[in-house]
Amino acid sequence: MRTDFSRMFAARVATYSAEGSRSTMLWIRLAALLLPFAMVFAQEIPPGTVVPVKLSTGLSAKTAAAGKKIEGRVMQEVPLPGGAKIREGARVTGHVLSVAKPQAAGSGMVVKFDAIGDHGQTMALTAAVLAVASVDQVSEARSPINSTSDRDPVSQWVTRQVGGDVVNRGRGKVGARGGVTGTWVEGSSVRIKLTPNPEAGCPGGLGYDEEQAVWVFSSAACGTYGWSDLKIASSGGTAPLGEIVLKSARNVGIRSGSGWLLIVVGQP
Repeated sequence: MRTDFSRMFAARVATYSAEGSRSTMLWIRLAALLLPFAMVFAQEIPPGTVVPVKLSTGLSAKTAAAGKKIEGRVMQEVPLPGGAKIREGARVTGHVLSVAKPQAAGSGMVVKFDAIGDHGQTMALTAAVLAVASVDQVSEARSPINSTSDRDPVSQWVTRQVGGDVVNRGRGKVGARGGVTGTWVEGSSVRIKLTPNPEAGCPGGLGYDEEQAVWVFSSAACGTYGWSDLKIASSGGTAPLGEIVLKSARNVGIRSGSGWLLIVVGQP
């Protein structure tokens, strides 16, 4: 009887040990999965980090008012120091600071991006804008320009970025004016060094010494693309930091689905 009890006790201990090991392994695996996200939100985004965003919010000086919420999502994974990253699909939020309704002299709008949220966590954001592309421009940059595209798989397409760079997906390469080259990652994801474009208002500075996640934009993309009247009067790169001023001779009108190439300019 005592022998049977000893065997039962030993079997029970072994079961608990196995269950404990499985539980421990489960927690270790879960921690490994969550670690990259924890690392993102445990640090600030360094100035000079480029964040490509597609807005799901439309903007119009005719109807918008101060306080209007702006929403979008990050369109390409953004690496950060220490192995952290901003995940593709992370939510970006901001708001309209002020609006100048359309008049004879035109219209204006000031917007600011405030935060990036992912998996229930939020990280503050202070960003300027390098370039803004219309819905049509974004669509064109994601469409093939090679004559054999009807026969080629998507991974073999040749596409043209907003601003003129050419992406050869089959070779995994991106070519920019002036000999700058970058890397096609997958889908519409591209990494390339930024190129100063002082004539258009982007003279260079932080963020120009390493490859950045630019999505559908070119190395030297600067200003607005797809509008004849919309201008970036202030990128938000100088005081007051993060305040992006848009002006138009008519109405500041930007449809949802527009592309924004943001660059972090300071800590909140």
